[in-house]
Amino acid sequence: MSRSAHPAGPRHADVLPEGHYSAPADDLNVLDPKVWARTVGRDADGVVTVGGIPVTQLAEEYGTPAYLLDEADFRERARAWRTAFGDDADVFYAGKAFLSRAVVRWLDEEGLNLDVCSGGELATALSAGMPAERIAFHGNNKSPEEIERAVRAGVGRIVLDSFQEIVRVAHIAQSLGGRQRVQIRITVGVEAHTHEFIATAHEDQKFGIPLAGGQAAEAVRRALQLDGLEVIGIHSHIGSQIFDMSGFEVAAHRVVGLLKDIRDEHGVELPEIDLGGGLGIAYTSDDDPREPHEIAKALTEIVTRECEAARLATPRISVEPGRAIVGPTAFTLYEVGTVKPLDGLRTYVSVDGGMSDNIRTALYDAEYSVALASRTSDAEPMLVRVVGKHCESGDIVVKDAFLPGDLAPGDLIAVPATGAYCRSMASNYNHALRPPVVAVRDGAARVLVRRETEEDLLRLDVG
Repeated sequence: MSRSAHPAGPRHADVLPEGHYSAPADDLNVLDPKVWARTVGRDADGVVTVGGIPVTQLAEEYGTPAYLLDEADFRERARAWRTAFGDDADVFYAGKAFLSRAVVRWLDEEGLNLDVCSGGELATALSAGMPAERIAFHGNNKSPEEIERAVRAGVGRIVLDSFQEIVRVAHIAQSLGGRQRVQIRITVGVEAHTHEFIATAHEDQKFGIPLAGGQAAEAVRRALQLDGLEVIGIHSHIGSQIFDMSGFEVAAHRVVGLLKDIRDEHGVELPEIDLGGGLGIAYTSDDDPREPHEIAKALTEIVTRECEAARLATPRISVEPGRAIVGPTAFTLYEVGTVKPLDGLRTYVSVDGGMSDNIRTALYDAEYSVALASRTSDAEPMLVRVVGKHCESGDIVVKDAFLPGDLAPGDLIAVPATGAYCRSMASNYNHALRPPVVAVRDGAARVLVRRETEEDLLRLDVG
């Protein structure tokens, strides 16, 4: 199939409809480095490249849709977080953002720890050789089987999420003849400036034990009395895709207040505090995320100041970046199937994927950028909505963006910043086959997670 320039197509209406979109860039061929992986560019023919390889070549070899991951960028971002916090703090990569055995090995090599939140994530981590003592196990409803496996493996910490779990973990650990290191997750009543479904520190949600009403203090009281537990600290996570550090300041103030109360009541200064993750990335040019060294400096200063005021020794800080590491390192490559202009509204561009490989737009009203990847174009911009091939009106990949007016079937387009919460939340809706994850580095590509096949799909259907 030819991927050369196509005849001019529909242009945007003279009066644009209302919507959440920015004006078209001066040059749609320019890739904003804020939203693309670091080795992404265009070659002399105008084709988008990653790790030195044109996406046209990758599409021919691996098909579309496909997640293309810049391994050098991933490693550099992981290293930046590790360096920013130094040896006196712990960085736990949040595996729920995206996890594979290769990623686990990269994390191990770059000196990061790993946060898992299911038996499957724990199995992936252990099978790839991550030392168990560098694994934290999260989750609001860990099964007894998952807890037993984690305790037997010797995970470095289990984050307790409820009163029932305090007793459950203590019982399992004691029955296995040991003590399990734990943190207690609390909700501090901070309203993070993010989508309702990814805000996690207000009281009315499923995670953690509320600080309000003395519940968190009671949870610590009970945990300290159980022989099967070694309480090492308090955990707090206020939400996801956050740019404003003020929420962390309020959270740290309240967590340190709890640590002070624990010292005053029990004569114990807990040695660790985990402030979670949730730091935002740039999905569009309007987003302005902070660099790891800025975040590390701000969080360290906040905790140190609060502890000095409470006359507490400063505990060891942990953070849990997931999206902030893997999110910007990958983009999804699609092939355009149909281009459908609606007069006075916008043009609908249908691609060969959709909500089965990126549910975030439908789930969180997420916003993304998009670029023509298989060529450049001097055509006038048109307002588009990039949609998938699934039988849902809400099957939207990019709500509103601008692409060249000569876009046509067979073109490749790329959606950046899809490294986090896309493949990890992918589904088989409409019996779609989940795309592969292909890592690219220094002119070489390799499959981390292969594309599903119809045989994979039918193998589970035992009817």
